[in-house]
Amino acid sequence: MWAAAGLSAGLLELPFPLAGPLPPWRSVFAWFGLVPLLWAIISAAQGGRPRPLRRAFLLAYLCGVLWYAGNCYWVRDVMLQYGDMPPLAPTLLLVGYSLVLGLYFGLFGVAVALVQKASGNTRLALAAAPIFWAGLELAAARITSVPWDQLGYSQVDNGLVNQLAPWTGVYGISFVLAAVNALIAGGILLDRRAHKRIWGVAGVLLALAGTASIFLKPPRPAPTATAVLIQPNLDVAGSGLWMGPGEWDRHIAGFSKLAAEQCKTYIAGIPQTGAPSGEIVCPPYPTHPDLIAWPESPAPFFQDDARFQKAVAEIARASDAPLVVGTIGMDISPDSGGWREYNSALVVSADGAPIGRYDKIHLVPFGEYVPFSRFLFFARKLTGKVSRFDRGDQRKVFRLGSQKGGGHRYGVFICYEAVFADEVRQFARLGAEVLVNISDDGWYGDTSAPWQHLNMARMRAIENRRWILRDTNNGVTAAIDPYGRVRQSIPRHAMDALPAEYGFRDDITYYTAHGDVFAWLCAILGLGIVAWAARKLLGQAVFAAKVQIKVRS
Repeated sequence: MWAAAGLSAGLLELPFPLAGPLPPWRSVFAWFGLVPLLWAIISAAQGGRPRPLRRAFLLAYLCGVLWYAGNCYWVRDVMLQYGDMPPLAPTLLLVGYSLVLGLYFGLFGVAVALVQKASGNTRLALAAAPIFWAGLELAAARITSVPWDQLGYSQVDNGLVNQLAPWTGVYGISFVLAAVNALIAGGILLDRRAHKRIWGVAGVLLALAGTASIFLKPPRPAPTATAVLIQPNLDVAGSGLWMGPGEWDRHIAGFSKLAAEQCKTYIAGIPQTGAPSGEIVCPPYPTHPDLIAWPESPAPFFQDDARFQKAVAEIARASDAPLVVGTIGMDISPDSGGWREYNSALVVSADGAPIGRYDKIHLVPFGEYVPFSRFLFFARKLTGKVSRFDRGDQRKVFRLGSQKGGGHRYGVFICYEAVFADEVRQFARLGAEVLVNISDDGWYGDTSAPWQHLNMARMRAIENRRWILRDTNNGVTAAIDPYGRVRQSIPRHAMDALPAEYGFRDDITYYTAHGDVFAWLCAILGLGIVAWAARKLLGQAVFAAKVQIKVRS
């Protein structure tokens, strides 16, 4: 049983990026990776084995801890290189991270085993499994705020299955995957041959149909606008203050030069996948782009700095294009009178005038702030390079472009916010016709994290049926269409600019309008099933105790 739990952990690592972009064929493992774990959980709950619920919890918990440690191994690498921590602390941090988040797997194991033990019905327990899985993914997003690589992300390249996302978000895809895994497990676990055949064959056929749909090609919407996405490739380990002689001027000159690179080659797909090259040829390329973006990066772009204000205004006017620029936003606190600092995106019009600013709402724990800092006072000493940003409190949509034609509405979100489906959808719900995601993935190096982050951003495009302009410090900088396809990109780890083509949409998907309705239904139904099973099991225990008392008397 323990080997089966470990096997599931290994199989579930494979449908996610490991150290580079995910080959679509590897997503097949998501369709049966849970089967060994489900077999182990049900087997632990069957028969007269002692402490079945505890055993089921530990089996699933082991699987979860191993999966998180493998999927998020980059946590250790990042903190080791940039966290200013003692030598063993990054490893301990990864272990602690995995031990905490592995609890969701453990709860999944307990819930499935509880239904099996209470009802004695394997089919019922397996039928409840996808409900529990989707509900616990929601819990990971809402309670611990780490919805990283939920199972459904493995199907971002699946043209058929990911059509669920505009209705259910990524949770509906996770539900389908867990359900197929349960069907295959039923083909192994059920007693009657007829039932085995029905469940097993159904599961295998659905898995084959699901994996075959990887080769389906979604529609290819035509772009109607252009942008220049600047990738500065700044060293995240440097001071980022540009204090050396002429350093500021050199960087701003580079900014200006990249902003003007509208006609050049690009990768027509995801980097490092062998995708062909494309080229923007001038003419007939427009005389100016519809947008220029500078990402979240270690640049000393402080909103109140006169040099910065002058530089962005000049670049906007020279390019005759609005700018979205990653910056440090600053306000005076009405309470203390001191300065508040935000991780922000400054939006500037084509004439150089500031339009507004979006302040990042969902900050990275232990990266941009220390959670529960009064209680975790020691964490500041362990993570000396943690920033102290304040949290934004308002999602904004900016109207950019020709005022005569009315312009178009843009929503901007920053870095880690890309993994929160229910938050990103708010920009589209507020009217954004295109989404801009600025990010600094330089911290991740050549680990799996940049590619995992990219795939989660791609799912946001699918859920909301919006183009996403993804501008990063060192890659993956890309234009993503409303079906999650990376249409254009540039190589990583290079100072470069992407001449991105994109379009606008103002239709609203069900998921955009209503959010995590499906996941909440699964969570509520799952709690109801657990309560019913617990009550039934308790009733059985009470009845057994009464019978034993009568026998003794």
